[in-house]
Amino acid sequence: MVDLSIIIINYNTPGLAQACLESIIKQTKNLDYEMIVVDNGSTKKIKSSKAKIIESKVNLGFAGANNCGIREARGKYLLFLNSDTLIHDNLLKEMVNWMEVHPKVGVASCALKNPDGTQQGTGGYFPTLLRVFSWMTIQDIPGVDIIIKPFHPMKSKSFAKGTGLYKKARELDWVMGAFALVRRQALEQVGGFDEEYHMYTEEVDLFYRIKQKGWQIWYLPAWNITHIGAASSTAEFPILQEYKGIKRFYKKFYPKWQYPILRLLLRIGALGRIVLFGILEGRRSAKIYVKAFREA
Repeated sequence: MVDLSIIIINYNTPGLAQACLESIIKQTKNLDYEMIVVDNGSTKKIKSSKAKIIESKVNLGFAGANNCGIREARGKYLLFLNSDTLIHDNLLKEMVNWMEVHPKVGVASCALKNPDGTQQGTGGYFPTLLRVFSWMTIQDIPGVDIIIKPFHPMKSKSFAKGTGLYKKARELDWVMGAFALVRRQALEQVGGFDEEYHMYTEEVDLFYRIKQKGWQIWYLPAWNITHIGAASSTAEFPILQEYKGIKRFYKKFYPKWQYPILRLLLRIGALGRIVLFGILEGRRSAKIYVKAFREA
């Protein structure tokens, strides 16, 4: 067993993945770790003598590819890390040390920063109907997030950006899979990612199950990484996949009577965005939410 297994998925981003590996090697000191890269149906593969490469001929999705990495991992802790990230300082060693002295914590994440140093969203609270209603309708109103804990705190296109939640260390319900440091003991209790999710919402599902086992999930802005974001997907893809993912999440975990209400709320949100983004951004954005409305 090693201290840390770092699992990185490559889907046609070999240059970014290589830069990520190099940043890990350069910055990480006094930590026994391994790097596992899953080439996830890529036509542009990565080559590295420093990492174990697992090749999948088909795209298994984020959940399936990470499960491939989990099966090969030997670490006491596992880090799910996006290929389009850069590690700074010796944060991996320091965060593993933090986990060692906080045995009730099953998952920890750090701050995610854009290349220009601005804040990205890094997690939030589980999507109850009230939170989905807020997300789809009134969340852009300043102060709403104080009353209703947000599913997605960050609002990049709103006056109230939601960055305040990410200024202090706090316990959250879920953190982004772009950087998620997970205790092996917690992961073994729930059995890894649900592969019915292709991409998006799969980490919410995993951390919901981990939290049900009594583990805590923490956001720690004392450390940060650079996350380029959306390096291997179109603008349409994450929106449609998240709508699909949250529907599966509701089918799995919430009472059946809530599912039709969820779909109604998603359609209301999509309809509003068709109008708003159609005016602000044009027909291309509107068409994305027309598809979202149909799939809700």
